[in-house]
Amino acid sequence: QVQLVESGGGSVQAGYSLRLSCAASGRTFTGYFMGWFRQTPGKEREFLAALRWGTTNTVYRDSVKGRFTISSDNAKNTVYLQMNSLKPEDTAVYYCAAGVLFATQSDQYNYWGRGTQVTVSS
Repeated sequence: QVQLVESGGGSVQAGYSLRLSCAASGRTFTGYFMGWFRQTPGKEREFLAALRWGTTNTVYRDSVKGRFTISSDNAKNTVYLQMNSLKPEDTAVYYCAAGVLFATQSDQYNYWGRGTQVTVSS
């Protein structure tokens, strides 16, 4: 059974950092694209970043370039999202996803975690 479990969310003040983790299990993800998305109430899930498992190829949403960094630890089967200089508008539920194709559209991903809440106060 495939599982993606996010952790590392929390409440921080603007300007601080958080590192989200996504622990993957249940299958081999070699070659899969791992993505991070976020969602706020009433809005669609928003693509943030993706990488291809086992490579250093990464793609970012323009608005988070330079502040967010996606990475992976193959030995731990874990994908990370380092978020620096957080802003109140970064407040959302953050989701990890896995898919066989690279995409920025959430419906192209096959597996999803349950999400972790990030709240940034001013």
